[in-house]
Amino acid sequence: MKRIPISNFLEKSQLFYTIIIGLDGTYMYVSPSYDQNFGANKGSLNGQNFSVTLHPDDIAICEEIGTLCLTHPEKSFPFTLRKLDGKGGYVITKWEIQALPDDQGKPVGIFCVGFNITTYMDTQEKLDQAASELDDISYMQSHGVRKPLANIMGLADLLNEAEDPAHYKRIILMLQQSAAELDDIIKEISNKRI
Repeated sequence: MKRIPISNFLEKSQLFYTIIIGLDGTYMYVSPSYDQNFGANKGSLNGQNFSVTLHPDDIAICEEIGTLCLTHPEKSFPFTLRKLDGKGGYVITKWEIQALPDDQGKPVGIFCVGFNITTYMDTQEKLDQAASELDDISYMQSHGVRKPLANIMGLADLLNEAEDPAHYKRIILMLQQSAAELDDIIKEISNKRI
């Protein structure tokens, strides 16, 4: 079986971005998919400062992790960054980076492999929101529904045991109030969007 070199695979990948950032902070290499997604009509990003594609708040994170790579060249470091999408927004990307050594083992840059996780993050946010709403519904059912239901059951028992018809009207009024309260809670639960 013929083996495809990993660098050849990554260079042609549409899913993964590969870049090399030089010690001067400029791009030494960018894969075609990285240029296509983050070049934003700037031509090739080769030779440009790494920060041109970053959300401004993430530049310091990149510098910090880059320094760790040079301090510990034997280790790789995963982290998440926001990249400008060229349309006024940004995408969320996950990266793993490591120092790139020369033939003598001295770092000449930082090799980075990343991919877009925006859809994953959006889905995670929606799932977290749905879980929170389900918790609200569960709380409403366990606390809000039980009170009027317990009242209705107790009042039904009272009505069943009441011998004086004068008490019926008062018990029926309390039953109606508890039924209305239960109806409101059920409507509130039904109006929750998940």
